Amino acid sequence: MSSQYTVAKFGGTSVANYPAMLRCAQIIHNDNQVRLVTVSASAGVTNHLVTLTQQKANESQRLALVEAVVAIQDAILQQLTLDTDLAKGFEQTLDEFKSLALLPALSTQQCDEMLSFGERLSSFLFTQVLRNLGVNADRFDVRKVLKTDNRFGKATPDIVATAEAAQSHLIPLLERKVIVTQGFIGSDPYGQTTTLGRGGSDYSAALLAEAIKAQSIHIWTDVVGIFSTDPRLCSKATPIARLSFDEAAEMATFGAKVLHPATILPASRSGIAVFVGSSRDPQAGGTWIEREKSNLQGIRAVTQRKNQILLTLKSPEMLLASGFLARIFTILSEYNISVDLVTTSEISVAITLDNAQNSSRPELDQACLEQLSKFCHVTVENNLTLVALIGSQIQLKQHQMNLMQVLSDFNIRLICHGASKHNLCFLVEQSHSDHVVQSIHAQLLESA
Repeated sequence: MSSQYTVAKFGGTSVANYPAMLRCAQIIHNDNQVRLVTVSASAGVTNHLVTLTQQKANESQRLALVEAVVAIQDAILQQLTLDTDLAKGFEQTLDEFKSLALLPALSTQQCDEMLSFGERLSSFLFTQVLRNLGVNADRFDVRKVLKTDNRFGKATPDIVATAEAAQSHLIPLLERKVIVTQGFIGSDPYGQTTTLGRGGSDYSAALLAEAIKAQSIHIWTDVVGIFSTDPRLCSKATPIARLSFDEAAEMATFGAKVLHPATILPASRSGIAVFVGSSRDPQAGGTWIEREKSNLQGIRAVTQRKNQILLTLKSPEMLLASGFLARIFTILSEYNISVDLVTTSEISVAITLDNAQNSSRPELDQACLEQLSKFCHVTVENNLTLVALIGSQIQLKQHQMNLMQVLSDFNIRLICHGASKHNLCFLVEQSHSDHVVQSIHAQLLESA
């Protein structure tokens, strides 16, 4: 049985400073259905923490990074006086951060511990901002509830254990207070801090919403919903009022930055509606993502994901042979390499891999290439961008003339269509991809 609760999540820019936090707190104050709030680290903090985990800095540089993190928090504290319970927890957490930051080397688990401090600190501050508005709010350590494995850096959530912990430790609190907790972090079976990977705060909010059986998730960011393409790239990009889970998942997977791709999984699994709006302008509306299919067929958006690899594997042995593809994917699996798009011909297979810096996937390993080279000719192409047309019931023939006209001036390395009626994907040279997106948006979406 679903509760009537709403989970609200605020990203880094939404809690960047005191005025931003105050805007977000006002949103909670005005919505009685929001009972659980997850916050990111204040903008800029996580970048400093990442640098500290990379262990390239000497002692004086580490001290400077610590001071930079503290300065961001202090700028907010200048506008606040923390209540005794929050002040005690904040100072203790700050001391733990400083002690860890000055260690010359960190284990993988300690790296996750380091990365957790941004969210842990900002949640103290945001709780106080809520209290100052008269909201009955408490801070809660999400590690008591969000349970994961111990794959540090990108832990996998334990859905059953999380639901059980939420039932015991979190749901009873929601009946009495607004609970402020942290995105991005959890704990393994031994109580050690884990992280869900960069951008995992959206995912955390969805996992917690599923665990408490919430009716909706509100993702508050710095843009008014999900746009037809990146508005920084196309001035005529427009927000999309409604998307299906399938459409939103495709957009997040293929490059839309507003929503973490994994967010859709718990929401879709449990039928929890997701709203994406701007904390700067909450009255401006936004995008609703729901189980119901969109009434609009055809192309709704165009996205791009840069830093892609095209891996082409060719062998005459593939002709009329069985097991060739299985052999390829077995090797890729051994090196934890996840495949995005696949196309095949009589004697070759072409595969795209994500090589973006913030990707959880490793770069293509030389040892992997050597194994593949033992039974086929291997070609690797870099500096490519995956462009995706996203929508519902996309039929290539409906857009073929316009697309061919737009793409005729560009070198297309791969086209993939048919596996899903929600996308049409192709690879282009990265140096041309912005122009490709602008041209497609102008031809297919601005005139629609």
